[in-house]
Amino acid sequence: MEIIARNLAEFEAEASRFAGSLTPSSQNAMLVTLSGELGAGKTAFTKAVARALGVEEIVTSPTFVLEKIYLLPDKKLFKRLIHIDAYRLEKGADLIPLCFDKLMQDSGNLILLEWPERVADALLVPSKKVFFTARSDGSRSISYD
Repeated sequence: MEIIARNLAEFEAEASRFAGSLTPSSQNAMLVTLSGELGAGKTAFTKAVARALGVEEIVTSPTFVLEKIYLLPDKKLFKRLIHIDAYRLEKGADLIPLCFDKLMQDSGNLILLEWPERVADALLVPSKKVFFTARSDGSRSISYD
């Protein structure tokens, strides 16, 4: 499925719709991979998903700290939103200091992982894959796999 978001309001509405469609697994964390070039909208999408899930603090890119964890107010779905940016990583083993395997074992975790191709050798099959493309007219293409 592909969605074209012509402006920020449409982009955020799609992220909110996506957040509302997520349901936890009884086995593992839900892993959502976010792929696209720099500036395609991965972090903006994460911010909008976080808002839709009730995160009130400012959500920023974890590019330099690699991981940010946000407690979610509505514990009925997920307990934590974990935002990981793998842009600066070189291989899946670089996720070890983040305790990624342990994070994946907790069904209360929703993990949004930017740049999954950088650490693909360490990933289980993602629950959802989202692809972003910035288009020449300023709109964004959001595709799901």
